[in-house]
Amino acid sequence: MPQANVNGIRLYYEAHGQGEPLVLIAGMGADHRSWFPQIRDFRRLYRVITFDGRGIGKTDRPQGLYGFETLAADVIGLLDHLSLDRAHMLGESLGGIVAQETAIAFPQRVGKLILANTSVGRGVEMHVHPSLMRIYGQKEGSTETEFDPSKVDIGKAMRGHISLSFNSRVYRIAMMLMASLYVRPSAFRGMTEQIKAISTHSTLDRLHLIKSPTLVIAGTGDRIVPPAMSDILANRIPGAKLVKVDGGSHALHVEMKLRFNREVLDFLRAA
Repeated sequence: MPQANVNGIRLYYEAHGQGEPLVLIAGMGADHRSWFPQIRDFRRLYRVITFDGRGIGKTDRPQGLYGFETLAADVIGLLDHLSLDRAHMLGESLGGIVAQETAIAFPQRVGKLILANTSVGRGVEMHVHPSLMRIYGQKEGSTETEFDPSKVDIGKAMRGHISLSFNSRVYRIAMMLMASLYVRPSAFRGMTEQIKAISTHSTLDRLHLIKSPTLVIAGTGDRIVPPAMSDILANRIPGAKLVKVDGGSHALHVEMKLRFNREVLDFLRAA
């Protein structure tokens, strides 16, 4: 089982294929398996590196807040372990914030950057799906300052995220079943710390510091991250390309994997 000693933890990772390195950073509560729709296509052209983030899956679950600065440092620690000076990075949802933070803090280590169905974190007033607000114990119309991560029911949050992530009923049922079979309660601790981290973090005022060629891709039917967030990212990151997929869900990379994979690969291969 491949593990890297990174920032005081043992981090589980997998590498597939040959070529320029491409690191895939999963979303909230998700582990390396969430990228199963991408591995086969991407590994034909790139060395694809997936991993379980701090507190998730087969990676250690230390106590304490998992700040995004730490999560970004974990990514760089993995590159160091693999003797990689630089890698392309694709981050989805919460993983997209980790990817932003990595590109801001370690610009020389990031090649091309792909941000999928992600946000800047806090600091932007936007319409939030009522079901998502209920998952986090908030009433419609409540403010950011009223949010208390410690009161979130993590099991309920995980089930709610799965339900809202997929617009297809078939996918929702299948993924809920998989989660009940394969996600252990011990994995919830990492998700708790991720929720705490995202409740206070923002990259909004630092997006202009991203130097990597960037693709922002989002589904217009995303019920977790407001699609308008992709406009903010694309407008504030210098030279960023924006792709909006009509009707695409938060789990765009699963439900519309052919379109998603094509957009990512076209962007990576472009001069």
